[in-house]
Amino acid sequence: MSCSTSHLATPLATPLATRSASRSASRPALRALALCVLLGASVATQAADAVTDALQQAYAPYRAALFKTSMGTQAEAQQALDQARAAWAAIGQRYGAQVPAPYDRDTGFAATLAAVNTIYADAAAQIAKQQLPQAHDTLEAVREQLAALRHRNGVVVFSDAMNAYHAQMEVVMLDGPKMLAGPQGVIVLAGAVGALDHLARGLAPQASADVANNPEFQALLRVVRGSVDTLQDAVRSQDPAAIRQAIGQLKGPYSKLFAKFG
Repeated sequence: MSCSTSHLATPLATPLATRSASRSASRPALRALALCVLLGASVATQAADAVTDALQQAYAPYRAALFKTSMGTQAEAQQALDQARAAWAAIGQRYGAQVPAPYDRDTGFAATLAAVNTIYADAAAQIAKQQLPQAHDTLEAVREQLAALRHRNGVVVFSDAMNAYHAQMEVVMLDGPKMLAGPQGVIVLAGAVGALDHLARGLAPQASADVANNPEFQALLRVVRGSVDTLQDAVRSQDPAAIRQAIGQLKGPYSKLFAKFG
């Protein structure tokens, strides 16, 4: 599997009307990237630098904006996005002119700053029109931009493990019903669910000690693991109705864990 990330950059001139299609096309690339990072297919180190720390701090209000565009009101989504944009503006002010190692040789760093600004502007326009599902889909591209940025600079953080799980969760949620309806559907789906279970089990080991020992993290992770266990049990039972129901229950637990710790 190739771990090249050059094709993940979101074009700054992409119109709002075509961004959704562009994002759908980039999802397989993000899945491959996240799995490469999680499985150690690239030479990478755990983050321990000021820039990555700042990026992760700015990632927290971004996660809140992503959560609120999925499960909040227009006012809540707008407030969360305003906070995310302010945090990202601070990144640009601090590192826009000169960025230290390990990003100092990254010729695409400025382009990533600009791309995220464009994504936030697009999402703000959609929230203003009460298009929260569209804004949520638009904001997903920030996750992709930052994953690609870290990957091409050899940096790994817990978010990469969360991205790997999310990517496989989307495979199960979006493609699972089609797998189930095909020849030997349960057997085919069992492979995808097994990969999801593997990634779920890898979340705690990838977390920093302070996160892994946090009682709230442990509680939220148990619910995520429980949702996967339920799906595994449904697959073993070969009950299509139970499988579909369990697939539909994957997103909620992950979203809550992501919003707080992802």
